[in-house]
Amino acid sequence: MSPPDDCLARNDWICGAYLSTRRHILLDAVVQHLQITLIAVAIALVIAVPLAVVARRWGWAAGPVLALTTVLYTIPSLAMFSLLLPAYGLSATLVVAGLVLYSLTLLVRNILAGLRAVPEETRQAARGMGYGPIRLLLTVELPLALPAALAGLRIATVSAVSLVTVGAIVGHGGLGNLIYAGMNTYFKAQVLTASVLCVVIAIAADLVLLGVGRLLTPWTRASHA
Repeated sequence: MSPPDDCLARNDWICGAYLSTRRHILLDAVVQHLQITLIAVAIALVIAVPLAVVARRWGWAAGPVLALTTVLYTIPSLAMFSLLLPAYGLSATLVVAGLVLYSLTLLVRNILAGLRAVPEETRQAARGMGYGPIRLLLTVELPLALPAALAGLRIATVSAVSLVTVGAIVGHGGLGNLIYAGMNTYFKAQVLTASVLCVVIAIAADLVLLGVGRLLTPWTRASHA
């Protein structure tokens, strides 16, 4: 008997019919994947900046802050979601909370490294011009720390894109939902398509942040020229 002409019936890995007949399902999964990723990274960034500033301002705080965020990063994702389950239930918020905690390690370390790399003579010059602590932070230290901070943001974002898929265990994993369902039913086209889309999102996010970084830090391009 000759094989069926329909790639869905043959259960091929690469199947155009899957893309055309499931495009709405794929679009919904991509949107959920992006929403969870963006919300989690944005919240983590809002938390990480003050933590890094505190660690830079008061040296004694650096050890505890880095230790805490490092310990959080070592917790396996399934265990992390289990620990957060009583607080958030089986919701998208559970996945977002877990990603926020994971992202803190990468963001805090890189932002702190950037702040520490600001030359002391630059700080002294700004203070000599009458800059107070807040103005010094906002107009001198944070802008100069941007390259390191953006490097951490790129890593945290790509990592979050990957970790969102684990949220499939609670039904909020974006493309991970399709990968998980496809593996259970051995639906090859669904597994491959959703996996490739995850990779595409990660690469696209990294390139976008790279471009943003180049726009926000033109002096780094000049120094490499």
